[in-house]
Amino acid sequence: MPITLLWAVDVYGRVYSLSTAGQRWERADDTLLELKRVTAGKGRCWGIGCDHHIYLNMMPSEAPIRYREETYENQRWNPVDGFTDTLLPTDRWPWSDVTGMTPQPLHSFQLPSRSWEWEGDWYVDQSCGGEPSQTGGWEYAVDFPANFSPDKKWNSCVRRRRWIRYRRYIAQGTWAKIPLDSPRKPPLPLCDISCGGWEMSDQSGRYPFLWGVSQQGQVWFREGIHPRVPEGSSWEEVEVPKEVAQLSAGPGDLLWALLWDGNLLVRMGLSLDSPTGISWVEVESPGNEVEALHVAVGVSVVWVVTKDYKVWFRRGVNSHNPCGSGWISIGGEMLMVDVGLNDQVWAVGEDRSLYFRMGVTPSEPSGNGWIPVSAQWGSSKEIIPPRSLAEASQGSVLSCTDSDSELGPVDPQNSTTNTPDSALASQQDTPKPFIPASDSFINSLGTEAARSAQMVEPSLGSGIAAATYTLGTLENSQGVGEEDGPVWAWISGGGCDVDVNSQISWLSPTGILPTGIHYIASLFIFSKTLCTYVASSSCFLFQSVWVRKGSLRWWRDWKPQRWMDVGVALEQSTKSDGRKDSIFFVYYSQYNEKKFLQVFINEVTVLVPVLRDCHYAFAVYTAQRTKQRWPLVLAAQTEKDMNDWLNLLSDCCCECRGITSSPSRQALWSTTSKGDIMIHEPSFSLEGPTNPLACDLMFWRQVPGHLRCVESNSLGLVWGIGWDGTAWVHSGHYGQQPTLGKPAPQTDVRSVHVYENQRWNPMTGYTDRGLPTDRPMWSDESGLKECTKGNTHPPSPEWSWVSEWAVDYNVPGGTDKEGWQYAADFPVTYHGHKTMKDFVRRRRWTRKCKITLRGPWQQVPPIPLSDISLMPCLAQSRMEQVPVWALSDKGDVLCRLGVSPQNPAVRNVLCAFKLHCNLWYRQGLTPSYPQGSAWELISNNVTKVSVGPLDQVWIIAERVPGFPAETPGAVCHRLGVGPMQPKGQYWDYGIGGGWEHISVRGNSAEAPRAPYPPPAGPPRSPLPTQPRIQVNGNAVGL
Repeated sequence: MPITLLWAVDVYGRVYSLSTAGQRWERADDTLLELKRVTAGKGRCWGIGCDHHIYLNMMPSEAPIRYREETYENQRWNPVDGFTDTLLPTDRWPWSDVTGMTPQPLHSFQLPSRSWEWEGDWYVDQSCGGEPSQTGGWEYAVDFPANFSPDKKWNSCVRRRRWIRYRRYIAQGTWAKIPLDSPRKPPLPLCDISCGGWEMSDQSGRYPFLWGVSQQGQVWFREGIHPRVPEGSSWEEVEVPKEVAQLSAGPGDLLWALLWDGNLLVRMGLSLDSPTGISWVEVESPGNEVEALHVAVGVSVVWVVTKDYKVWFRRGVNSHNPCGSGWISIGGEMLMVDVGLNDQVWAVGEDRSLYFRMGVTPSEPSGNGWIPVSAQWGSSKEIIPPRSLAEASQGSVLSCTDSDSELGPVDPQNSTTNTPDSALASQQDTPKPFIPASDSFINSLGTEAARSAQMVEPSLGSGIAAATYTLGTLENSQGVGEEDGPVWAWISGGGCDVDVNSQISWLSPTGILPTGIHYIASLFIFSKTLCTYVASSSCFLFQSVWVRKGSLRWWRDWKPQRWMDVGVALEQSTKSDGRKDSIFFVYYSQYNEKKFLQVFINEVTVLVPVLRDCHYAFAVYTAQRTKQRWPLVLAAQTEKDMNDWLNLLSDCCCECRGITSSPSRQALWSTTSKGDIMIHEPSFSLEGPTNPLACDLMFWRQVPGHLRCVESNSLGLVWGIGWDGTAWVHSGHYGQQPTLGKPAPQTDVRSVHVYENQRWNPMTGYTDRGLPTDRPMWSDESGLKECTKGNTHPPSPEWSWVSEWAVDYNVPGGTDKEGWQYAADFPVTYHGHKTMKDFVRRRRWTRKCKITLRGPWQQVPPIPLSDISLMPCLAQSRMEQVPVWALSDKGDVLCRLGVSPQNPAVRNVLCAFKLHCNLWYRQGLTPSYPQGSAWELISNNVTKVSVGPLDQVWIIAERVPGFPAETPGAVCHRLGVGPMQPKGQYWDYGIGGGWEHISVRGNSAEAPRAPYPPPAGPPRSPLPTQPRIQVNGNAVGL
């Protein structure tokens, strides 16, 4: 690790530096130098002097800083004198720059400041175009605007040569004054400066930018800074909508400014092409009634100190989202903070001591706690300790709350310590020396009034003295003499290369620390998990911000539709009550403009794997995206990465919703067309009509495994059938057998089909040459998509082929001996024999693939099944076992025997559906006439239906009205079902895009019933205008 410096300024304006390889503060050699503030970058440090001048300290390096001055001597030929410096009136200057627009005689070059010296005299550059020449450095051309070359020709009427002189920067390692702009008008006296921007480019010659704020609230930008000109050339004013008090620039493209009214400004559009940015966006102060006092910016973090000295962290900040998304309160009371390299945080405490934020990492940018910077001072070996116990009594409560939290500041009177009474008395008797309010201190606090000291009287009879101070004035600082170390006013860590793994002696929490109250304070400040005050019975849980970053691919579903490489980040913070709050960010660039998407985890309703172009993809749904049928589709490079992100996001979703256990007995189960198993944990008001839960607000989570359909009941029995007909039973425990819930191997096999299509013509018979309007000769079942045996892949990368392509003879409708089916045209019904009117034919090719995974499922003895049903029962039922009915793939009705008492509750709803997506309702069901009287068509848009013990009707709809392009299969709930309206009123559409099956037979929790309110708009799926009734098997019209 390179040796870098930490810079600090005391209240007298003295500047100190602390090396990462040393143990002692070093004061600047110039004892007369007094600075108000400093801002450090890589290899340099800027400062504002008490004389309002800007100073620069460049770190010494092996490579000298040299700048080349050059000017061009221009001559024109005439027939009398040859080449002379007598030019035409329209020519360039005899001595000029390379363009000829600016006159530059040799005597006009002056050193910009005393920090430079000439290395030698002017000399002619003998190389023309990079190659040595014998022409004395002259280049010839027909005229000045033409191209020059070292070859003299008969028509060469002009010539030029370059003169060079080098100057060297000699002020490295010292504080050098930056000269005022001349002849341009310099900015008014500056009250704040900030250095940043050196990580905006990946090039080796990176250089920082310098920003300044004048006393009139104007913002200035220093132009011309680069490695060979460290001082820059001039100041450029940047327009601001309001007066600025202070600003902070990060190493990247972040710039925040503090307004005099306490709000903040964020500069948008910072880049190498536009170093001053494009526009400003105002952000409110983190405190509701307290204005911001100081702001500090890093690569992807923003820290703010308010006027009550509370520290705040801005979450969700990066180059794509410079404004961030919310404020988090961080423990500790500080006068100012500074963000250095690697987003490490330094601070000046309210007790005028220096502190460092422990545990700051890319995954936990808010850190763990504050520790003092304990370095030696002067010639003694005494370590400078913290100056009070204020940080231990108040700042050690490492809370992390939202800005809108009702949790107030910690009462300092409630914090006590086991300090002996004699020590407290000694402190009271010790006189406090007076420190003059220097210019640097006044500027650091602005117009903030000094806070008076408060000391809590010791509790009589308790034997415990309170050592809590509210510090803020110089008069209350202890040990401020030269022999006791500086009283700090400012710190800058922009040039200090420190990370969480750095081994630095003056940052070690286990190093040598003074005894007494300072030792106790240090122990409690750097505590990472639990801060327990020694004299208090209250315990405070540590809270912070946690970030997980990565790279995924995002399906941009607007034209042009394509996959885009994006950066993603999951940011999680902890509220004051211990609940987790998470946001998922997607960062992308469009037309060189950085943009982002954000999804609040508490709004996520489904995380489900999807089939997209053989990618390891998954979709993120929210209630709004469900309504719009517009999921956020992301893909990972590997299956492991996809599963890691799915598990991480799913855990965050369950954590914020309080779901920590196995699926309950009342859960709703469903499967997708991909075979994923999803469950929803209902509340007791799921069927409560007073506040019905909309389907698009239901949260579905995934259960490991792979099934085609699943059924459950309220006893906790869950059965499922795989695509290969294998029956599986859920082994998850419900408080009885905890060892059964362990994942076990599960396999499933399914067939993939493609169709070979042919059309008959009188010349060659059936061939693969169709009409222009025909479907592709190799397609899927619908004929809308071309699918050949070569380009057809398993459903997802998790599947693998286990057989070769073969003709499928088990096709509905039958086939001939070669597997062909015939029809008059493609969109009509097929049959297995050829007739005179059959002009097209097709046959199905099949190939099997297999998936192997682990889940809480146990295989039932192999009897291939096509459907399964469990008897529903109410929650208060005393039934311990129910019969399981199933339908084999051959059409046999099977029953798994056991104790099967009859259902004590007689229900009056019976629903059925056909393969033609029709949902029928059976009328006239009574206990005395259980077969009913007639069938009534409810909907022709249903593929699956499930009726719960409480007459809940849920279906899988084929299509969602208004969204024809969505993948078939959407979860839908029938609202308004009751004794007076057993058919219900209207449909409520929920999650969709590939749902296959649903079961609500386990949801038997009773809920209060009342009339359902009518929908806000027209019904999303109205009843058929002329429903058909089928009386005893015969369809008649109403």
